[in-house]
Amino acid sequence: MKLYNEHDPAPNPRRVRIFMKEKGIDISLVHTPITKRAHKSPEHLARNPLGQLPVLELDDGTCISESVTICRFLEDLHPEPNLFGRDAKERANVDMWIRRIEFRLMTPVGQIWVHTHPFTAAVATATMGKQFTDYGEANRKIVDSACHLFDKELGNRQFFAADRYTVADIVAQSTFDFARFIGVDIPENATHLRAWYDRVSARPSATFDVPEALLAAARSARG
Repeated sequence: MKLYNEHDPAPNPRRVRIFMKEKGIDISLVHTPITKRAHKSPEHLARNPLGQLPVLELDDGTCISESVTICRFLEDLHPEPNLFGRDAKERANVDMWIRRIEFRLMTPVGQIWVHTHPFTAAVATATMGKQFTDYGEANRKIVDSACHLFDKELGNRQFFAADRYTVADIVAQSTFDFARFIGVDIPENATHLRAWYDRVSARPSATFDVPEALLAAARSARG
């Protein structure tokens, strides 16, 4: 097997890499640089017609895309440590929180990225005619609302979906790391959420290795 991958800060490939580290799974990584449009090459479009990363290519040539789907596949091959739920109730809770995190956090973070950040201006203009800056900025309120919802829930437990770290935490963790890269942080008064973020960020699997030059460029671009 091999995983078509991109370096940090790309959040979706990072989900799978964190999952692999938590499981102790070693899969060959194929660097597919987004900045060089490698994910839109004819070769990659044959693997994933959406032209997105990551993609897991099996030994028989089958290609699986979508980060959570890849993780589910790997969970079936490597059941322990369990990260998707040990029984029906846990699995439902993990699924519920993945969807909440993706819809209430990752989607608006993505809109802020696409419509307000200088790095994405050319792509937004090519696909939609321009960046809709007001729309992008309006999504900050949705992110803030999600953070306070999550903060309230995490006042009663250590992790999102179970009594231990699961893929729901991975999805949230990778999204918050990317959000911070583009200048969207967890509110100061979301103390339970910030404590959760500190806990998961301390895990050995949590390495977030963005080149200093890229971090500086992102900060400079944000002004």
